[in-house]
Amino acid sequence: HIFGIFPYIYTAFFLFQFLGITFLGIGLWAWNEKGVLSNISSITDLGGFDPVWLFLVVGGVMFILGFAGCIGALRENTFLLKFFSVFLGIIFFLELTAGVLAFVFKDWIKDQLYFFINNNIRAYRDDIDLQNLIDFTQEYWQCCGAFGADDWNLNIYFNCTDSNASRERCGVPFSCCTKDPAEEEISSYVYGHHFNKWYWENWIFHCLTHIFFLSQIFGICLAQNLVSDIEAVRASW
Repeated sequence: HIFGIFPYIYTAFFLFQFLGITFLGIGLWAWNEKGVLSNISSITDLGGFDPVWLFLVVGGVMFILGFAGCIGALRENTFLLKFFSVFLGIIFFLELTAGVLAFVFKDWIKDQLYFFINNNIRAYRDDIDLQNLIDFTQEYWQCCGAFGADDWNLNIYFNCTDSNASRERCGVPFSCCTKDPAEEEISSYVYGHHFNKWYWENWIFHCLTHIFFLSQIFGICLAQNLVSDIEAVRASW
């Protein structure tokens, strides 16, 4: 029986579906905490990118593909397995195309990325999830803004104009600041780095290659191997 030959295939499809449900659950929980589920129109009120969308979209796609692969494997349904592999192949092709275009038009893409980051700097206090994402990014990469700390002048709470009555005037978020290793307290020294060429061309490229591309190729190969095995068994009847 195919299940005895390829047990890891069923496990892989189930984990794919489970991760999809997990991402969807996190996204819906976050929206419920922010009151979006009780007032759907509030989605359009957000000034910047809402990270919850990432969980919902990725979770939805993973759940649909995982469901198709899991049911297709359990029922030995070649149509669902082919749907899984073809759809995953389309996603892989689109990502590969986007990667090539990003390399060819890297300067334009980098400008658009800076524009995107600065728009979200403006909306830093508008959404708690966005704020946490920006703080995590700046702390993890030890950077401050897209080009530097001056980018935070774009935010109404941090800008250094005389008319700004905020107590955070002329400042930056705590995530921009280093910590004193001896006292574990935040110092007044601001990270001098920004989202520069190394992060864009090295870190992101390797993440896309190792995490997305390889995992998708693995999933496609699993589905195609199972389809071939099912068709071989049926042909022998």
